[in-house]
Amino acid sequence: MEGPTSHIYFSQRLRLHYVDWGNEDAPTLLLIHGGRDHCRNWDWVAEALKDDYHVIAPDLRGHGDSAWMVGGSYNQIDYVYDIAQLLRQTTRTPVTIIGHSLGGSISLQYAGLYPEMVTKLVAIEGMGPPPEFIKERIDQPIADRLHLWVEDLRKLSGRMPRRYPSLEEAYERMQTENPHLTETRARHLTIHGSNQNEDGTYSWKFDNYVRTFPPIGIDFEQQYKLWERISCPTLLVRGTESWASDPEKDGRAAHFQNAKVVNIRKAGHWVHHDQLDRFMKITRDFLAD
Repeated sequence: MEGPTSHIYFSQRLRLHYVDWGNEDAPTLLLIHGGRDHCRNWDWVAEALKDDYHVIAPDLRGHGDSAWMVGGSYNQIDYVYDIAQLLRQTTRTPVTIIGHSLGGSISLQYAGLYPEMVTKLVAIEGMGPPPEFIKERIDQPIADRLHLWVEDLRKLSGRMPRRYPSLEEAYERMQTENPHLTETRARHLTIHGSNQNEDGTYSWKFDNYVRTFPPIGIDFEQQYKLWERISCPTLLVRGTESWASDPEKDGRAAHFQNAKVVNIRKAGHWVHHDQLDRFMKITRDFLAD
C-alpha cells in the first residue's frame, strides 16, 4: 500500500508526530490509537477511507515517533490537549474521529469538550474497564491509591525497555499478544512499532511509563456529564471476546445524546484488526448515514 507522509507539531513543548494520507480537499478523519500502540496501526482503515477523507493519525505522546514525557505522569487530559493542539494547528475542524481504547477515551473527552468540532465519532472500546472495576479502584482510600501509584512508578523506573535479539522475535511477541492478528498485520505493526538499538537488538517505541494510571482524575459523574455534551452521532464498538463490558447493558450508553452500540463477534480488544472487513462495513454505513 502507498504510505502516508510524516509531520511534526508541538504541544506543551513536546515534539509530536503524525501521519497524513493526503486528499487535502476532503473532510478530515482523525484516527487516534490506543495505549502502547502507534499511528501506523490504522494503515488498513486509512487505506480503506483515504479516497473519501483527508486522513490524519497522530502518535500520542510517549508512543510511536512522538517524544516521551520528562517525568513519569501520562494524564489523559494532556492527551486531549495534544489532540486539540493538532487540530488547531492544522486547522482541520470540524472533524470525524475514530479512536481505539485509550484513543477512544480521548476522542470521547475531546468531543465532550468541543461538541461543535466533531461531526461523527466512532469509539472502539473507548470507555475503559467495566464500571465495577473502576469503582473498586476509585473507592480505595486516597492514601492507598497514591501509595500504589508511587510503587508503580518506582517499579517502572527500574524497568529497562525489553530488547529482542531480532525483529522476528519481536514479531512473535506481537502475535502472542493478539492471536487474532494475521502474519502480515503482525509483521507490519512490529516493523512500525519498534526501533533498532545500537547493539542491533529491537525494542518497542513506547515509553514504559505509559503503563501507569494517574491516582486522580475525572470521576464517574463528571465523565458522564462530558459524554452528555457530545451532540454528534456516536458509534460505540466492542468485541465480544474482549474484557470490556457492553456499554448498553452496563448503562453507560444512556449518557449519550445519540449513540449506537455494536458488538462484533469473534473480536477481542483490537476489533479493527480482528474483524477488519466487518468493522469497515459497519463504520462505512455509520459514516454514510
